[in-house]
Amino acid sequence: MRRLLLALAEPPERFGSRLTWSTFRRQHQAVAKCSHAARRTQGRVHSRNCPTIQLLCALNLDLTDEHWARISPLLPPQQPSTGRPANDHRTLLTGMFWVVRTGAAWRELPEHFGPWQTVHNRYQRWRKAGIWQRIIEVVQETNAPT
Repeated sequence: MRRLLLALAEPPERFGSRLTWSTFRRQHQAVAKCSHAARRTQGRVHSRNCPTIQLLCALNLDLTDEHWARISPLLPPQQPSTGRPANDHRTLLTGMFWVVRTGAAWRELPEHFGPWQTVHNRYQRWRKAGIWQRIIEVVQETNAPT
């Protein structure tokens, strides 16, 4: 608003140059908005081609006691914190499987799995540490035909 008032107070020959930045910015934001929307759409489609997601969708996986017995040693210990109690690994892992299986956004995660931010942060942490890949390998081994 301040820039508009300053531009209107100037002589007409300088008036146009003061408003071109706003025009450029609006155009840039419109292009960026379309680009981001396209990238999000491509990401959702691309992620369905991921072998991990195809595996979990095909299994229609529910976290059984057998799976949990094999997965729990792979996870970092749940340290008692001085603040609020940590969320249970098993509940969060079940939430991760739900998101992968349904293809829903993290924000759509049902509340009984815990806060979606917590589930997503734990997923990111485990993925970066290589734990998620080991979990998938265990699930594949457990569900392999004998």
